Amino acid sequence: MKKFVFAAILSALVLGGCTSTEVKMPGVERKITWEHAGNLPAQKGFEKNIGTAGVLSGVLEEKYVVVGGGANFPYDTVLNGGAKKLYSDVYLLKEKDGKLEVVEHINLNNEIGYGASVTVKDGVYYIGGAATTEADNDILFLSMKKGKLNVEKVGDLPFTLQNGTAVEKDGKLYVITGKQNGKATNKMYEYDIATGQSRELAPVPGATTRTQAVSQILDGKLYVFSGGDATAYTDGYKYDFITNEWTPAASVELNGKGISLLGASSVKLNEKELMVIGGFNKEVYDNAVANLGSLKGEELAKFKAGYFGADPAEFNWNREVLIYNSDSDSWKSIGQLPFDAPCGEGLVLVGNKVFSINGEIKPGVRTDRMYTGTIIKK
Repeated sequence: MKKFVFAAILSALVLGGCTSTEVKMPGVERKITWEHAGNLPAQKGFEKNIGTAGVLSGVLEEKYVVVGGGANFPYDTVLNGGAKKLYSDVYLLKEKDGKLEVVEHINLNNEIGYGASVTVKDGVYYIGGAATTEADNDILFLSMKKGKLNVEKVGDLPFTLQNGTAVEKDGKLYVITGKQNGKATNKMYEYDIATGQSRELAPVPGATTRTQAVSQILDGKLYVFSGGDATAYTDGYKYDFITNEWTPAASVELNGKGISLLGASSVKLNEKELMVIGGFNKEVYDNAVANLGSLKGEELAKFKAGYFGADPAEFNWNREVLIYNSDSDSWKSIGQLPFDAPCGEGLVLVGNKVFSINGEIKPGVRTDRMYTGTIIKK
């Protein structure tokens, strides 16, 4: 019963202009300028898109952005017990003059959300994350064929997956943590795309349960940061594919203060650096989980009303645009977002442009807005 209650709490917590900042990257100084890139059109059967979180996202042919699925609460608020809905809609977008324009809009056979997206040279893998148990372990591959978006199922995981993370290396997918078969875990698996065979590898150190972490491969090593479960984490680890061993990496912190990346999204900037946007505030998140799990009656109702009725700014989600450097094993901020910090957004990099698409801006509330961050050499 306790596990069920906590799962419900976690689900409610998680699902529920222009500016410039200075950017310094290896050998080059840059700045990044943000602007509103447009809004996603309505999903099939709806008059308006109110935004989604937990979306599929990636890049095709180094020029198209693909985003789709995700979840929101279209019928009523989380506070009022509104039902969560996942979507089958997938959008193919292309940037023009700083805006993202819809090139194609299709619908999958299944509604999807909270799977893991991995962009590779020839397309995008989408792993797990479906509304039905039968499809919740699917591995889909999205690509372009004859100028059209093509989606095919290319495999099955030996477990269902939600809120995990994944990377690809040498024809193999590495599926890391998340909810596997419905339970939060620290386990990692290797899936051979060619043979369909999978094997369990050394688990991520630290907590035995970890969801919504961020991961990237830098200099041939796998880096995993943050995530959380009953509490939010700020730790980091590095994995060696040859030895199957983990070692510590720098915890996520600025000026000695830890920063949670639970629910954040990341992109790989180069072989040395990754960029992260978003992340639930650790203190607010930990306090909410504790109170929603312990308070009763009127006290619980009062806390819920205050919590879910608060403005996005009161949740103090991470607005720092963070960069991790594997050479120095350190974190830095390159400035703050000029818009509400999103969690569960689609975050992709095309050339010198970073696109932030939708996401949750407070528990249970999404945005349909998209933003373009243009990285410019000084």
